[in-house]
Amino acid sequence: MRAVGKAPAIAAALLALATACGGGAVPPVREATTAADATTGTTAPTPPVGPSSSPLPSRTGMSGMSGTSAQPRSGQSGKPLAGKVVVIDPGHNGGNAAHPTQINRQVDVITGRKPCNTTGTSTDAGYPEHAFTWDVARRLGPLLQAEGATVVLTRPDDRGVGPCVTRRAVIGNEARADAVLSIHGDGAAPSGHGFHVILPGLVAGHNDAVIRPSRRLGLDVRDDFHRGTGLPFATYTARNGLSVRTDLGGLNLSTRPAVFIECGNMRNRGDAAKMSAPAFRQRMATALAAGITRYLHG
Repeated sequence: MRAVGKAPAIAAALLALATACGGGAVPPVREATTAADATTGTTAPTPPVGPSSSPLPSRTGMSGMSGTSAQPRSGQSGKPLAGKVVVIDPGHNGGNAAHPTQINRQVDVITGRKPCNTTGTSTDAGYPEHAFTWDVARRLGPLLQAEGATVVLTRPDDRGVGPCVTRRAVIGNEARADAVLSIHGDGAAPSGHGFHVILPGLVAGHNDAVIRPSRRLGLDVRDDFHRGTGLPFATYTARNGLSVRTDLGGLNLSTRPAVFIECGNMRNRGDAAKMSAPAFRQRMATALAAGITRYLHG
């Protein structure tokens, strides 16, 4: 593990914020604005509102941040993440299972072709991965907003379809994100437990520039998630809580620092119990916020 640096102070501050907000309480979803779904073309509510008065930007509400030239970025001046943009990608979506043709459509991830999206896994008790990732994301967003960041979600709710993994990468690129985190839960053999962070492997000519910053992001997320949740590194895959892959479109196609986290094995009884508990999901969100804050500000 790397040197801790400012992590304890950051984690403590975020924990205090989470406690002040009521622990497991999550800000309500504002539905005043709608955004076209990138896969279905239908409309859906904007993402949840954090402690500030403005909603988290939707995936299509990113005018002024896309493009290659420098653009003004929103954020709360004086906060550690002021001027920073964080894209949170909650894996899968609640409507995927009902639309197999759409999500099974093959897309190009540079190193091969893969389905547009998948349904994800679930606990043996039926708690689905898409619901888990959405809940952690909407807990994480307000914590980062409170630190001054502009937060963008890749989907506005847990009722839609997709978007495809390729589109999710584009969202981070168009937002000119300073960090991209894709949240998942694993569906491995029940005997394995723990979490791991997935880093992008080199796809020459495509993601060369983000390999090193993505690794730094991954290390900070890994260390603070481990410290903040007490969960061990995965016993069934990866090494020291880290793996490198070149088969994931969300990483291959990203031109911004990006990592995935498998927050636990949903098929393992112990991990599933924690991931199914709202209070523990708040703890996960707080730990993720500490890792992202340390990467961007530490």
